[in-house]
Amino acid sequence: MLQSARLVTISNKEGLEIKELELLFDKKKCGRKKLSFVAVALITLGLLTACNGKPVQQEEVKKFESTDIAMGTVISQRVFGDNGQAAIDAALEKIKSLEALLTFNAPGGDVNKLNDYAGKQSVELQPETLLVLKESQEVAELSGGAFDVTVGPIVKSWGIGTDNARIPSETELKELLPLVNYKNLLIEGNTAYLKQAGQMVDLGGIAKGYAGDAAIEVYKKQGITSAFINLGGNVVTLGTKPDGSSWTVGVRNPRPAGEEDQIVGMITVADKAVVTAGDDQRYFEVDGVRYHHILNPHTGYPAQSDLMSVTLVTDSSLLADALDTAVYILGLEKGREMLENYGGVEAVFITRDKKIYVTDGLKDSFEFFDESKEYEFVKD
Repeated sequence: MLQSARLVTISNKEGLEIKELELLFDKKKCGRKKLSFVAVALITLGLLTACNGKPVQQEEVKKFESTDIAMGTVISQRVFGDNGQAAIDAALEKIKSLEALLTFNAPGGDVNKLNDYAGKQSVELQPETLLVLKESQEVAELSGGAFDVTVGPIVKSWGIGTDNARIPSETELKELLPLVNYKNLLIEGNTAYLKQAGQMVDLGGIAKGYAGDAAIEVYKKQGITSAFINLGGNVVTLGTKPDGSSWTVGVRNPRPAGEEDQIVGMITVADKAVVTAGDDQRYFEVDGVRYHHILNPHTGYPAQSDLMSVTLVTDSSLLADALDTAVYILGLEKGREMLENYGGVEAVFITRDKKIYVTDGLKDSFEFFDESKEYEFVKD
């Protein structure tokens, strides 16, 4: 997948011109399958001119950027500071090591090992794998099993996002559903165990979230205080931009007209993760029906709620990645109730009837900006 960009010039309330870089991800097509990424990042580069047209003197901060492929997605990094390139390289190395550890089909990885010994014996796992599994179990309990990493057999059956995507038969799904039960994943000390033979853990709904948090920790160890990473829609920011202003992250329109990505709003953040789940990320279509990758563990089919996408803003990318899947499956009201019970998480909900709702904590940092002119911003 290729990344494209364009510069947009706007004016703020003081009349100062600001240039922003709009990062766009092209959709990858393969037959009827489509792959696109949820977030469009709008990153302010800095004030270029004052009201009198004279250049504003700013201390130059070194900027380093990279675009790579890992964990099955595009990884975009932007790091400021003298040690920026070393930080980018170290972060990418860390992400690739997590890919080998946590990916469903990675030979020799922890998840692969855990699945191979399902119903046989417990296996010793790395501390990072255990951390992700424990967080997964907490969200599973909180959501009543809407988020369940033991959905692996169903994920494999559908094959969404691979070259083998298909619609499993009802009989096949009925046979696989008894294998989906997060309560059969037992964690004790430095080991984990799947109780039933044939069970499989799939961390696709949380691994990128942890990788985003891990990248931020790498930046900090390298002495970086201003950085941005986007893991295919999982956006994580460190500090502010070098000029002290907040980062601006665009929320993608899940139903853009034509092939070009559009946004429906912008969120300003600092030291936060902005993570989106939606039915426009990975899917295929048959006879006009969209079959997306967010599978309901209770039915075995792609989740059918009143949401097209949900974007969460919180301190932890790991937490946001798991919670947004649960919220999407639960729908607007139950999902919002779950977040309120958890606390510390803000959200932008986009419903199938093209209405946008935001939680109270985001109302001062969310700007409705609908390029398509098709959405309604509902202010409660």
